[in-house]
Amino acid sequence: MPHKLLHKGPAFSLYAEDATMPDGRTVTLDVVRHPGAAAVVPFRSEDEVLLLRQFRHAAGGVIWEIPAGKLDGEAPEICAARELEEEAGVRAGRLDPLGAVWTTPGFTDERIHLFAAWDLTPCPQQLEHDEYLEVVPTPFDEALEMVFRGEISDGKSALALVLAARRLGRLGGSPDEAA
Repeated sequence: MPHKLLHKGPAFSLYAEDATMPDGRTVTLDVVRHPGAAAVVPFRSEDEVLLLRQFRHAAGGVIWEIPAGKLDGEAPEICAARELEEEAGVRAGRLDPLGAVWTTPGFTDERIHLFAAWDLTPCPQQLEHDEYLEVVPTPFDEALEMVFRGEISDGKSALALVLAARRLGRLGGSPDEAA
């Protein structure tokens, strides 16, 4: 699959790639190659989570999210634990995997691994120079309602909250079925 590098930045690379379609045709596609990411729902208890109100230039302002970040060559669970500490200022005693999601498979290979964090203890928050956020303790049921009302429209955050609710048996089915 011949490809041409169009842009290389610190977060991703953009290529024009020749792809063979299932019918044998060859087409050129723009593809964002990304190392992947991890996102984590921080549970203070089964009834309360920590959400972030984070400024996102590309989204046009402040949006609701869960802690997340790019894999820096480490395993997804290590990235999730690191981002939780850096962004939310808490350390997880336990991380449970919830699944993974392709963010936008029409043009990128980015895959975000989703986790739930439990047994949280405070630690120093260490924001990056381009991060501006507020940590907001939120009742878990309210966070789910925010998803359903469209207030949490960030895909990774919405899906992680719904998967966590299913894992806890709060959205039908049994917790074992969601595992």
